[in-house]
Amino acid sequence: MGGTTLKTLNTLLAALLATAAGVAAAQACDVTLRSSDTHPDGYPTVEGVKFMAKQVEEKTNGRVCIEVFPSSQLGEEKDTIEQTQFGVIDMVRASFGSFNNIVPEAQLLSLPYLFRDVEHMYKVMDGPIGQETLVKAFEAHDLVPLAYYDGGSRSFYNSQKPIKSIDDLKGMKFRVMQSDVFVDMMGALGANATPMPYGEVYSAIQTGVIDGAENNYPSFDTSGHAEVAKYYTQDQHLMVPEVVAMSKLSWDKLSPEDQAIVRQAALDSVPVERKLWAEQEKASEEKVKAAGVEIIKDIDKTPFIEAMVPVYEKYVTTPEFKAIVKQIQDTK
Repeated sequence: MGGTTLKTLNTLLAALLATAAGVAAAQACDVTLRSSDTHPDGYPTVEGVKFMAKQVEEKTNGRVCIEVFPSSQLGEEKDTIEQTQFGVIDMVRASFGSFNNIVPEAQLLSLPYLFRDVEHMYKVMDGPIGQETLVKAFEAHDLVPLAYYDGGSRSFYNSQKPIKSIDDLKGMKFRVMQSDVFVDMMGALGANATPMPYGEVYSAIQTGVIDGAENNYPSFDTSGHAEVAKYYTQDQHLMVPEVVAMSKLSWDKLSPEDQAIVRQAALDSVPVERKLWAEQEKASEEKVKAAGVEIIKDIDKTPFIEAMVPVYEKYVTTPEFKAIVKQIQDTK
């Protein structure tokens, strides 16, 4: 038996075992929807789906329940997305980046400096792009997006100097995720990209193998990177939303009435998750400040954005993609 097949079977077995564990608690429900999240219990995305679950149970008088499985109990994001497509599990909360190889339009949300700020991202995701264009794109791949959560913004941090302009990045070495888009982004900014596993970043900065990395405040804080990288530039080059998506197979089994309840509960959970995320982000920012990190804000992003022209030309290649990107950029 091949390794991939064995891994798939093990993932499906884990899903079945976790489902069985939740049966006793869900016996009173006519319909039980299983929802997966890789983050631990208490994380903003997990709490957002829990709020949604409570709303659904109340509004259906207990007929429909959502069982939330955090901490990758049902598998990692890639595996759980596939399970959701096939209806093995009913719902998944995952980063848009995890859908890049499944829903082509999702790749656009990984473009650097696509969103001007968090408020711009919210307006795009809560407007026609999120509620119409992306819904159709996901449904074409057996997924129904229900809610868009905040996953924070990624910014640069390093051990060498404050980065106040694009010129300060030239020649510096930064760890990035193993993604062609991010490698090309660093090259366009004049820096050197070093893809490496997340767990190796601390020692790589400490020993000078790299100068820095990029991530959001909570990750910068909880990873301990603030101990070895004392300069954080809030350029917010990447804001990739989180999405709560439901299996089209599971969705179609619900009555129109229950579909409306589930969709509204998902929408009602969005401000809850976003508030929790903002609180967590603020707490982490204060913590790294207290640890002696210099935070650089209010930089002129224009040169950074202008440097992305060749990156966009490489990845935004179809008339449809160009129209979507323009609509996003034109959103006020």
